[in-house]
Amino acid sequence: MKLSKLIKGFVCAGAVLTLGSSAWAAEVEGPKVEWKLSTWGKPRAFTVGVEKLAELISDKTDGNFTLKIFYGGALSKNRENLDGLKLGAFEAAMFCNFYHPNKNPALMVLTMPFLPLSDWKKNVAVRDAVYRHPDVVAEMAKWNAMIYVSSYLPQYEFLGKGTPPLKLDDWKGLRVRAGGGVGKAMEVLGATRTTTTATEVYTAVQRGTVDAASFPFTYAHVAYKLHEVSEWYTSNLSPGSSDCPVALNIQAYEALPDQYKKLLQDVRPEVVETQVQAYIDIDKKNLPILEGKLKKIVYTPDQIAAFRAAAGKPVIDAWIAENQERFDAQGLIDLINATAAAN
Repeated sequence: MKLSKLIKGFVCAGAVLTLGSSAWAAEVEGPKVEWKLSTWGKPRAFTVGVEKLAELISDKTDGNFTLKIFYGGALSKNRENLDGLKLGAFEAAMFCNFYHPNKNPALMVLTMPFLPLSDWKKNVAVRDAVYRHPDVVAEMAKWNAMIYVSSYLPQYEFLGKGTPPLKLDDWKGLRVRAGGGVGKAMEVLGATRTTTTATEVYTAVQRGTVDAASFPFTYAHVAYKLHEVSEWYTSNLSPGSSDCPVALNIQAYEALPDQYKKLLQDVRPEVVETQVQAYIDIDKKNLPILEGKLKKIVYTPDQIAAFRAAAGKPVIDAWIAENQERFDAQGLIDLINATAAAN
């Protein structure tokens, strides 16, 4: 072998060793910590945020701080993740507020119809502000939980089977899967609401026990294959949303070394950005699927205005009156409006 090639080989080998050594060094040093996170369903746009979180904390600690995600309700049923956090059965979990309104009555504010979540900036800012409200913090603490980040659900729409509700009056008598304030808004139209869990909706629509189901549009409809058993979808009803955040067990969080607590906060903006982008990306894939298979319902501006007038402020006012003595319901609504206006 020529000397020049031999020297070149040593240089390359040295470079590889140097790069390898730097790659092995953890950005954040710390002890071995293994966390479990409970969720339901399969990996999908909804879970991209927690998947990014798991990736980031593992990468930055060189595998010393890990988060293992358990899908499909492997650790807990959909409606029992708060119970699991309270018991310390796992360190983190996703949950949906409308699965158990009595467990998180203040957080139900994010199910109110027609909240100002019209763009992603407002969506993120409003939800984060609500999580910091003292009544929501105290409510979560009862479950030994603290909300870390939202899944930042997009606006809901409906997919359904049978005669399409082309006019608002056509919703009378329909059985719809819609929780919280969104469900109450649909009751104003004369629909009957249920709070069937996401994993049960496909069968309910297929068998005709539910006529239509609301999900965050479009990711959840396709993720749960609802388009396979549906015949139509609403494109601009946008009655509201719900809230399905990621919560941490308080004791588990407090037991973390300070550098891991800081790491969780440092990576949070990237987790949020990744989660939002997942919804944007999946819409590009899903919309053509829905448009090619189902009847698209578009309501007129006058129809939407009438729906908002009947099912917007009246539903919110009733919710405030019902809850003001339990927590600062009016303050939560005011916080939402002020945060949206500032963003």
